[in-house]
Amino acid sequence: MQQLKVAIVGCGKIASLRHAPEYSLNPACEIVGFYDVDPSRAKALANQYGGRVFSSINELAASDTDAVSICTANIHHAQNTIQMLKSGKHVLCEKPMATTLDECEEMAHTAEMTGKRLLIGLNQRFMGAHVEAKKRIQSGEIGRPLTFDTRFAHPGPEIWTGMANTWFFDKNIAAFGAMADLGVHKADLLHYLLDEHIVKVHAVTKTLNKRLPSGELIGVDDNCFCILTSESGATGTLHAGWTNYGQEDNSTCIFGTEGTIKLYSDPEHSLIIEHKDGTITRLNPDKQLTNDEQLAGNIRNTGVIDEFIRAITTGKTSRLDASESIFAMRVMFAAAESSKSGTSIHI
Repeated sequence: MQQLKVAIVGCGKIASLRHAPEYSLNPACEIVGFYDVDPSRAKALANQYGGRVFSSINELAASDTDAVSICTANIHHAQNTIQMLKSGKHVLCEKPMATTLDECEEMAHTAEMTGKRLLIGLNQRFMGAHVEAKKRIQSGEIGRPLTFDTRFAHPGPEIWTGMANTWFFDKNIAAFGAMADLGVHKADLLHYLLDEHIVKVHAVTKTLNKRLPSGELIGVDDNCFCILTSESGATGTLHAGWTNYGQEDNSTCIFGTEGTIKLYSDPEHSLIIEHKDGTITRLNPDKQLTNDEQLAGNIRNTGVIDEFIRAITTGKTSRLDASESIFAMRVMFAAAESSKSGTSIHI
């Protein structure tokens, strides 16, 4: 089978620690090039993984590349994605999908009109404990889900990027803060685990601690606290935060009529099921991959790139299709609206 020709737009940390190495591990594709507004960053990755440095995004669009990862800042996701789709390329876009709902819908519509695949990099759906938990919930092991508690909190994107004045803190570039960076992952995870969508959001977003080198508070939220309700009435909480200066917390608990599932809440067992009769099942489908591990050079396959290539080559529906990912974005936009208005938002 002929290898797919892939390229990466945006050569920051997410490209260097996830997209580029994962493409290089997939035998069904070949990295043919990189583009970044800073040519030196593109050149560094080209030197490491092969391929050319495109002089402009238009040059990449005009090339015979089959598929592209969009790893640029949030504000550019929609424009970059739409241009690549219209130039005949399949696209994997990093989260958040875009900075407005209209942009998200235009991206999905363009993919449909061009007949090209558009996937969004919401990697929580591939973590081993999450995959196993979905099976257990679907089997009825904990009965009907009633409530949930999910959180994603770490010290902030300046640790990931290595930049005290990272673009993540600039409202004009990022548009949103912790909710768009981390909360959208957990909203999507709830959709995956519960097999239904969130339909009501009440949220409070705050900038509590993160400051620019000048001492001013950053222009976006560093914490978001949500109360969410699903289609069946299951109700629970979501917390996304950049001010957890302890160990990264990416845990989720689903409380059902017959028991509870705890995910990544225990250092020894990534999946714990506490049954109504008092028995406890402890499993370890995988070890949670943290940002600290990746920054330390522990490159583990998240499954996102493999899924993208599989979706292109087989034409089968993907759990990362934009048509599904957009529902998590609706939760994010509803959270922003709810915090601003002080009211609950129905989706």
